[in-house]
Amino acid sequence: MSPGAICHKGAEMGLTMKVRRSVTGEIAKRYQRARKKDKKGILDEFVELTGYNRCYASSVLKNYGKKIRISSRVVLVGDPRLKTKRKYTKTYGEKVKMALITIWFILDRICSKRMKPVLGEIIDRLQRHRELELDEDTHQKLLHISASTIDRLLKEERKKLTLKGRSLTKPGTLLKSQIPIRTFSEWDEGRPGFVEVDLVGHDGGNSRGDFAQTLDVTDVCTGWTETQAVRNKAQKWVFEALTDIRQRLPFPLLGIDSDNGGEFINHHLVNYCKEERLTFTRSRSYRKNDGCYVEQKNYSVVRRAVGYLRYDTEQELKTLNELYCSLRLHANFFLPSMKLLEKTRIGSKVFKKYDKPKTPYKRVLDSPQVSKEDKGKLKKIYSSLNPAALKRKITRLQQKLFQIAKRKHAKQQNAA
Repeated sequence: MSPGAICHKGAEMGLTMKVRRSVTGEIAKRYQRARKKDKKGILDEFVELTGYNRCYASSVLKNYGKKIRISSRVVLVGDPRLKTKRKYTKTYGEKVKMALITIWFILDRICSKRMKPVLGEIIDRLQRHRELELDEDTHQKLLHISASTIDRLLKEERKKLTLKGRSLTKPGTLLKSQIPIRTFSEWDEGRPGFVEVDLVGHDGGNSRGDFAQTLDVTDVCTGWTETQAVRNKAQKWVFEALTDIRQRLPFPLLGIDSDNGGEFINHHLVNYCKEERLTFTRSRSYRKNDGCYVEQKNYSVVRRAVGYLRYDTEQELKTLNELYCSLRLHANFFLPSMKLLEKTRIGSKVFKKYDKPKTPYKRVLDSPQVSKEDKGKLKKIYSSLNPAALKRKITRLQQKLFQIAKRKHAKQQNAA
């Protein structure tokens, strides 16, 4: 019974708070002196008279007026109106919090459920590169911390980064349906090598003239993502970037799925896929979510890294590609992601089940279709990487890119 209901029932019975207190005092004396078998009847009488919840009424009668002598002059008297405040001992102190914030920033501020499974591995790597110093107690606490505790400790830091009034492009839902143009093998989403491709425009809200585009290539099975900036949407630049990215993939390219843009649907790329025996499919017209895997990376990798400014100069193009060289290593080797396994709708509620968070690197190593030679090359690269140093380099290049764009904008404003 809620406090409001208790007060309402007591008011209906005509008992004021003052009368209820005096009644409580009298009945409490009887209750505390009574034998166990008699207490039930007294408690029933008290509940009926006051309208209190039975559990609360029992507590009131049991503790009313009890005295605890602390010293010859200090005596504590029980009062049912007063509540003691529970005292909690902090398990995760300031050292754990500061270490957690450091790791969180290095991992690009990912959510706690993605962060928790890789904490042990990332701590070992940071300590090996002398980027993080932890005492044994703090180290053990970080290894055993839960996702909900991570959220609680990072709550204040997240508030500082919250943007208000934001209206940005977000990744779509997981819907996969392609209309094949020409296939030489089955499209197999459970095997590395089948990729979705898309262009991300950097027009800054002004679509006039030429501006840089980012070619985003995402493997459906592992989530491995490669990006490269090009001058514009011309078929020549897009095709060159696609062939460059193919050389960087840690597994053979087997299939390409694109939207219906002319930069992809052209004779040059179709003939290339025929010659190389690559599966080439396209999404349905006006169905952007058909390319859901690459659309997610457009936001989580490209947009989060380079923002929404206009980049249309040679210097900006060069800086973008410098940034992507470090970003590909950071995102593929150190940022885990969760894949949707099952989605069930019961009435108006949707229940989603995800797999265990893994980095694209780990998913490639777990794939039986990837050769031992390719896995060996990946392991060699991974062993040489320092995630903290990568993050610093990415941040420096981001600042450089934004400064170039800022100076260019100021120059255009002065010229106008």
